[in-house]
Amino acid sequence: MGKTKKTYSREFKLKVVQSVESGELRPAQACREYQIAESVLTRWRREVRLRGVEAAFTPLTGANATPDYEAQIAELERVCGQLAVENAALKKALQRLQSKPGTRS
Repeated sequence: MGKTKKTYSREFKLKVVQSVESGELRPAQACREYQIAESVLTRWRREVRLRGVEAAFTPLTGANATPDYEAQIAELERVCGQLAVENAALKKALQRLQSKPGTRS
């Protein structure tokens, strides 16, 4: 049997986050009291921090509506290339060290 995904109202999410942020409840207490997973609370708190109380839990609009996947892919490819270069340099240095007489391997 699969789990059904619960949906929570914007007001409920803000109420839970504000109770934790104000110090009224600790995160673990809020999770128990409201029967939500800690990862869910963490995600809600992050959204409020990033978007603010007014914009949190509302649909994204405009330029922020769709993530810029092309830019993300380009950045990941750049990082992957840099790591490949560093890895090759380290392998070469290790081979040189291992081939020197009198060194332990």
